Amino acid sequence: MSTLAAAAVVTPAGVLRPGVVELDGGVIADVAPTTGRVPDRTLVPGFVDLQVNGHDDVDVSSAVGADWERLDALLVAQGVTTWCPTLTTAPLDGYAAPLDRIGHAAARPADGRPRIAGAHLEGPFLGDRPGAHRREWIVPPDLDWLARLPDIVRIVTLAPERPRGVEAVAALAARGVVVALGHSTADLEHAEAAAQAGARLVTHLFNAMPALGHRRPGLVGAALSDERLTVSLIADLAHVHPAVLKLAFRAKGPGGVALVTDAVGWRSGRVAGREIAVRDGAPRLPDGTLAGSCLTMGQAVRNCVDVGIDLHTAVAAASEVPARLLGLDDRGRLAPGAVADVVELGPALDVRAAWVAGRQAHG
Repeated sequence: MSTLAAAAVVTPAGVLRPGVVELDGGVIADVAPTTGRVPDRTLVPGFVDLQVNGHDDVDVSSAVGADWERLDALLVAQGVTTWCPTLTTAPLDGYAAPLDRIGHAAARPADGRPRIAGAHLEGPFLGDRPGAHRREWIVPPDLDWLARLPDIVRIVTLAPERPRGVEAVAALAARGVVVALGHSTADLEHAEAAAQAGARLVTHLFNAMPALGHRRPGLVGAALSDERLTVSLIADLAHVHPAVLKLAFRAKGPGGVALVTDAVGWRSGRVAGREIAVRDGAPRLPDGTLAGSCLTMGQAVRNCVDVGIDLHTAVAAASEVPARLLGLDDRGRLAPGAVADVVELGPALDVRAAWVAGRQAHG
């Protein structure tokens, strides 16, 4: 049994000031208020990132061998204890090899490393808002191909307005795959039909979709008004303006927003075979198109707090909400019985240390 004390402990019910988290091996035994002197730090649940294309100089799609160990270290240093390696649009026959590598990486012994919850396929069944995706590889949903997807796939982002799009949503949802709507020009009716068929997430809200219209609300209108849909947001303040970030949190309410990084291997200078450079706070193609981010989840939480979102809500968006979307009820919260994934934040909310299943993995 070990005890972590802090000036603040973020729990599902609120923030204890001060509090303690008791760890019993890999499980949280208790979370309680305390008295006396405690370290000037904040304890929060391990972060859960639904969309990681890579980081620093490593691309998930080509990661092999030691690349996965490097990703482990990079992610846990930003407080991420569970994540979804994300593959962007590619030819249909180009997914088998990287999905196999992700499956092998997910099967490694825990050893204090961030756990892979499953792969996120962002494409190739996208719509007419490709962003940095290769337009020539975007195709309508292929139901036979989807039926053959390996179990490692946990999230699929698609455009419901494509032929058989809603049918694809229903087929994936029936398998327990989280279906996200994104890179899409769907109108409100298509988006609501997809939600009715089982879609549960909207990928990086506001980006790669038409703006909200007061007469034609489209996908953004559905995302903000439909309680069946959680929205993901890239809170680097380059993808979404601070005022709009606050608007989304207010519209969706507690539990309606999941923060993602959409991080890429920006230092490599290329993503999915395309040249990129970091300009104005984010990786971009030569024409200025955003191509993922160089955001960390710790910075995403800090940015949210800095623009006026309360700490409890911001932390839940980085932990409890995405964990719940993935059906991982054993993590994403500091509560008795949950997996002992804990992150220590300093006074400036910078990530200082992280424990994965009770084992200190950073700091």
